[in-house]
Amino acid sequence: MAATSYPVYDITGFDVSHQGMLVMPLEQYIAAHRHKLYTPHRHSFYHAVYFTGGSGTHFIDFHRFEVESGQIYFMAPGQVHHWEFQADQATGYAFNFSASFFQSFLLRPDYIDEFPFFQGQATACVVHFPTGLQSQTTALFDEMVALRESINPINFDKIRVLALQVLLNAAGLSSSGQSPARDYKHTVLRNFQRLVDKYFIQHRHPKDYAQMLYITPNHLNALCSDILGISAGEVIRNRILLEAKRLLINPRLSISAIAYELNFKDNSYFTKFFKKYSGNTPEAFRKSLSTGS
Repeated sequence: MAATSYPVYDITGFDVSHQGMLVMPLEQYIAAHRHKLYTPHRHSFYHAVYFTGGSGTHFIDFHRFEVESGQIYFMAPGQVHHWEFQADQATGYAFNFSASFFQSFLLRPDYIDEFPFFQGQATACVVHFPTGLQSQTTALFDEMVALRESINPINFDKIRVLALQVLLNAAGLSSSGQSPARDYKHTVLRNFQRLVDKYFIQHRHPKDYAQMLYITPNHLNALCSDILGISAGEVIRNRILLEAKRLLINPRLSISAIAYELNFKDNSYFTKFFKKYSGNTPEAFRKSLSTGS
């Protein structure tokens, strides 16, 4: 990927203690990192923000969300996002953690990635806690913040337990209702999505991924249609289109450079692809970013 497309923040830029985890009241988080929050950027870590009050707008991979009390936002590493709200109107908690934070604590190293809101789909990134669960969630975060003030091995594990409680509560409310314990179909689908994330530039055809998964292309298409409602080919095209939009954020990257970065034969072929599946030319999409339309 192009290194100059947008900032990619590592957790060490937020967690000065280098513990691989940070939890703090949202007001303090905004005050400390305001300069990083309002322009599009990526994280190399997992990120969650729970709102207890305030209003504003959150953009995740070009999807717009209106902030409401009781909402929790989740972002996996690599997603592009930024905020638009006034700091004095936002209350809640921010929670950042590295990929290794839970790995030594859980038997399955990929457990966290199986939560629906950590699978890179913007429409699954937002969960609204009902009124009865909001006070419990606030109490969980309050305890995490207090434990973080005097960190030691026992408190570190306590934070992990509390954080997992928040994640499991949110997973139970997500649209899929799936916990990280997946059935066969969901396991294959998730493996397909991971392969697409890794190889979408080199491989554009479902048959390539079906071969890597040791299943037939027809079976892969059937799984995608049953669970996602779209074909395997559309999953691949959507991933290419998302990366194109992410690269178009950077005005210093020419359309030709982006076409090359995404392994298109030439600028014309890339433009036709982008317009066909987004309804806009790359130039028009880039202009809409600057005008906010």
